[in-house]
Amino acid sequence: MDANGRRQLVPLEKSRRKATEVAHAARRSLTGRAAKIVAYLKKTYPKPKSELKYRTPFQFVVAVILSAQCTDKAVNRLTDFLFKKYRTAADFARANPERFEKEISSIPFFRNKSKNIIAAAKRTVSDFGGRVPRSPVELQTLPGVGYKTAHVILGELYDSWEGIPTDTHVKRFAHRFCLSRQTDLKKISKDLESLVLKKDWKYVNNGLVLYGRYICPARHHDCKDHPLTKLWPEAGSRWPKFK
Repeated sequence: MDANGRRQLVPLEKSRRKATEVAHAARRSLTGRAAKIVAYLKKTYPKPKSELKYRTPFQFVVAVILSAQCTDKAVNRLTDFLFKKYRTAADFARANPERFEKEISSIPFFRNKSKNIIAAAKRTVSDFGGRVPRSPVELQTLPGVGYKTAHVILGELYDSWEGIPTDTHVKRFAHRFCLSRQTDLKKISKDLESLVLKKDWKYVNNGLVLYGRYICPARHHDCKDHPLTKLWPEAGSRWPKFK
């Protein structure tokens, strides 16, 4: 006790309290930075949509599976003729495996993607009556559909955002702006979901994809004058580690 009867903190308690204060300050800084980024994305991309082309819900599922480690442009070139032949889950379920594999052979990893698409189509028909499921759990029972793909599909088709999908663009900016140090895509998603208000989750993936595609591409360049870098200038110097 001090002269006024107040309990004095021993050094260990002071150290712990200081560490807690520092941690809380760091967290406030992170959430504040994330909020500024999301505010920009909401203003710039108020109705973010995928640039993958499709006409039916299951065609979008196929397009997203095809887009893994591939550009949307390449996928759209392929699906421009592919989707004239295959429209519904039932159409894809009836596809001849060897022929279908050749039809999508211009896409990376076409063999695995061919197997997954046909298997996903068959399960959609058998388990869900040919309709694309509306829950992330059900979607992830489809071959070739993981956490990222499921939430991209739900957001695009049903405007349902139960998670933040992380692709290469989202991963890049999560690292550049120190919002996550994880390398696993699902863990990055969880970090972002803890920083961003759920009502704003819909703006993160498509917004950062469009920003990365048209404003701040992955190649090394001077981005100090880019809108998001101006919000947190330190991001402009983070190329060496997180490019």
